[in-house]
Amino acid sequence: MDSHVIGEILAVCMFAGLIGFMLLGFPVAFALGGASLAFAGIGILFGAFDTPLLAGAFGRTYDAITNDVLISIPLFVFMGTVLERSKIAEELLTTMGQAFGKLPGGLGYSVVIVGTLLAASTGIVGATVVTMGLISYPAMMRARYHQPLAAGIITASGTLAQLIPPSTVLILIGTFMQGANVQVQAAKGNYAADPVTVVEIFVAAIIPGLLLAASYLAWVIYIAWRHPERVPPLDISIEERRTFKMRIVKVMIPPLLLIVAVLGSILTGFATATESATVGAVGALVLAAFNRMINIDMLRYACRATMSMSGMIFLILIGASIFSLVFRGLGGEKLADDVFSQLPGGAASATFVVLALMFLLGFFIDTFEIIFIIVPIFAPVLLKLGVDPLWLAVMMGVVLQTSYLTPPFGYAIFYLQGTARDLPVQQIYRGVVPFIALQVLFMFVFWFFPKLATWLPAKLF
Repeated sequence: MDSHVIGEILAVCMFAGLIGFMLLGFPVAFALGGASLAFAGIGILFGAFDTPLLAGAFGRTYDAITNDVLISIPLFVFMGTVLERSKIAEELLTTMGQAFGKLPGGLGYSVVIVGTLLAASTGIVGATVVTMGLISYPAMMRARYHQPLAAGIITASGTLAQLIPPSTVLILIGTFMQGANVQVQAAKGNYAADPVTVVEIFVAAIIPGLLLAASYLAWVIYIAWRHPERVPPLDISIEERRTFKMRIVKVMIPPLLLIVAVLGSILTGFATATESATVGAVGALVLAAFNRMINIDMLRYACRATMSMSGMIFLILIGASIFSLVFRGLGGEKLADDVFSQLPGGAASATFVVLALMFLLGFFIDTFEIIFIIVPIFAPVLLKLGVDPLWLAVMMGVVLQTSYLTPPFGYAIFYLQGTARDLPVQQIYRGVVPFIALQVLFMFVFWFFPKLATWLPAKLF
């Protein structure tokens, strides 16, 4: 059998084997690296893989740990962790509850709005869901909210941190998309093409993210209109009403200033994503000091959480770099290119297949794992077919956001259950269904109206 055919067969087996290893519970980084080296060895034995290609793994590892854009990930994680521990989210929810509490569904409105604000402040889904679960779920139960609805509002609002900048998910997608665009343009002989940057992807995600948040808010408004008994108003004391104006200035202004500083510096071109992440990290420390919550224990916790999450991301990234190197060396990328270029419907069909694959994988494996496996392999293929990289990045972000909610392994579901022990997981499953439906609906909206993602970057850049 021809060595090229053997290589392509091995590439397909390696991809399928990796998914199988992860479903069996193997650590992702080691599954990526181990499967890659094992199939590279088999390829060498059959003459289907060139041994010198493995030397490129060292260069890829070095590039990953010295990438200027990826340095922003630990900074944004640190910013989100500090904001989580400084009780800013708790005060935001309390204040917003006073603002809307007298209305049916008022506490639900507050959770969606605060989830949007935290998404624009932290960029971390886990921190947002846990924080709001600890604070808002007990308040909703005291207010006699419908339990599945309360769970759905909290988990869905927490996942907005995946799409609204500054999002660690968008940073990773953007990094891979940037590399894929360079690779595709070089293959076409276009060495002076405009680069795709994480900043542009941040800007492209703003309108879709806000529209999705608005759809959540509209759903809560609909429930308050049709079933007000599920979202009863709060009983707010006269004293709470009297102090509301003072609290809203003290509580709302500092986080808004931080959001303006981080996103404003990006949108105006004043700072890169990494520089704005530095502004955010310092700003979070200032807010913690303003709330008198900064101390050695809090800083120790923030540093450990940052090191843990960043270490996990970078370790998986190194494994994914080796995986994509071996996959390409076995001829897997050429095989994917040939298959997708022959699909009826061209670029649209190929894009739909990739997004559908990401959606299905989201039922079983983590978002970061999907990014590291799918994007480096299939993004270059789709960009060769003429798909807009900014639109593709946003669509991937929306699909991956859904993966945090889809049973049986939606991570946001288990983040919430971990903070609310009396909340059965079946009730959370029931609660997230309408929000999953909203996200699927918006996938089709962004599919048929791509300018929702591409219009703002075109205007600003």
